[in-house]
Amino acid sequence: MLLHLSTWAEVEQFLKRSRVIVVPIGSNEQHGPTGLLGTDWLCPEIIAREAEKTADILVAPTFNIGMAQHHLGFPGTISLRPSTFIAAIGDWTRSLVGHGFEKILFLNGHGGNVASIDAAFSEIYAEASFSRRRAGFALKLCNWWDLAGVNELAREQFPTGHGSHATPSEIAITQWAFPGAVKSAGYAPQIAPSGPIREALDFRARFPDGRIGSDPGQATPEKGRALVELAAQSLARELEAFGCEPMTL
Repeated sequence: MLLHLSTWAEVEQFLKRSRVIVVPIGSNEQHGPTGLLGTDWLCPEIIAREAEKTADILVAPTFNIGMAQHHLGFPGTISLRPSTFIAAIGDWTRSLVGHGFEKILFLNGHGGNVASIDAAFSEIYAEASFSRRRAGFALKLCNWWDLAGVNELAREQFPTGHGSHATPSEIAITQWAFPGAVKSAGYAPQIAPSGPIREALDFRARFPDGRIGSDPGQATPEKGRALVELAAQSLARELEAFGCEPMTL
């Protein structure tokens, strides 16, 4: 069930059988010469929507702008400041909790979001802690590549040149979902260099074409399909287990 294609009455009915919701969250940023700018929000959205086809889950609208200041040296990147990002996550969470959702899983597609999402969770929980009350809800962060079996499959598919940004696994997922948007380019070197991530101009100087340690030329739609199918199955199990976790009274 997709929240944005549902009515309020349908969501009210869903809440009678489940208090769990998944929020795809990512970033709109450069992904090398062949990666779509939306890759980091598209991947979790694609996986969540695939899981929704066969599992009774509710998928929230995708939070598609994240913390990507280090990619601002490349045209098309849009970033929030960490403080803005943290505040927005707080408002999304408060809105959903106010309707009765008790378990909110953020399915993340951008490594640069992790620290800020964790900080947002701490801010939200602090509201309850400082008032000496129980929150009454639980938040969970899950990167799509950390879903059961996904990292292992990616390592099997791409034993070398996977890297950490503009990876062949994430490119393959978008190729499968959007076959009409598959791009091609030459890579020099074939496997990009690796190094630290700091501010935007330093990033552009270190990684001129935007990749970090990766060879996205290995991506294929077929490999993307395998990753999505496995990740969707794992996400459904993750949400079921999360929903079954007891809430303290």
